[in-house]
Amino acid sequence: MSNTNSESQTTPGAPPERAFAYRVLRYTPNLVRDEWVNIGILLFAPDTGERRLRVIEEQDEFSRVRRLHPQADENVLRRLRDDLEDRFQPANGRNGSGKGANGGDWQALLAKWDDTLSNALQLAPQKGTLAPDLDTELERLYTDHVALQRAPSRVGAPGSRGQIRSYCTQVFRQARLWDRIERALQVSDFTFPGDPMRIDYGYRRNGTRGFVHALSVTRAPADAKNLAYTAARITAKAPWKTEFAAVTDVELEAGNLRHAFVRDTLRDAGVEPVPLDHFAVWVAKLKPLLQ
Repeated sequence: MSNTNSESQTTPGAPPERAFAYRVLRYTPNLVRDEWVNIGILLFAPDTGERRLRVIEEQDEFSRVRRLHPQADENVLRRLRDDLEDRFQPANGRNGSGKGANGGDWQALLAKWDDTLSNALQLAPQKGTLAPDLDTELERLYTDHVALQRAPSRVGAPGSRGQIRSYCTQVFRQARLWDRIERALQVSDFTFPGDPMRIDYGYRRNGTRGFVHALSVTRAPADAKNLAYTAARITAKAPWKTEFAAVTDVELEAGNLRHAFVRDTLRDAGVEPVPLDHFAVWVAKLKPLLQ
């Protein structure tokens, strides 16, 4: 690793830390000007090949790229994650399990990436970090290097999808369900080829597949239509029973027209709204069903 200094400190009583490596994915549409914008994080464990990848996915993130690079091809950026995931297949499975991979394989794969990525996409030099687990560290690195920098918000202000997901991940972990939860599930098999949407979480119980997705009602209430459409398509085409939940940043109030739109849109498609404040209780009720 090119950076041997740890980026985290050990806290008494905390889980043991592991050594990881990460590379920042950059979008550089004009090599002559040598101007880029960070659009993703690749984090992996060199000893096992286990990895995590996160790239921009929210509209305000794409808008930021367009502001900095007006000629950026947003369609290419939206397909980027699937393209990168396909490149991982020779090394390990889509969920980043690392099975059958080793550090040498990964170094060879990353070297090949450096040679074959398009001129507009580049991997920054590799750095090292210490952290208890890949998922927590991925969120931290993404926040530090890629996520939009926002002005500090008042206490209790509603969060972005990323903040909702971070909390959901924490709850699943505390409930000791994380190993049974699927992540970033592709929906293109049920909608149309090229659909970039991914459902945040999934689980299986007694012949039923469940799907859980973060929804920021305050920042993007229209996303409820996209989720409702996707849920209806999955239900219609899936060979198994389905159930859906949308974790919302705020509780949906009866007298709020925007909230009523979100609630009715979701429920018409069979999606249960779960306020973030109630998610831990919802997971506690789900846990016995997954045993």
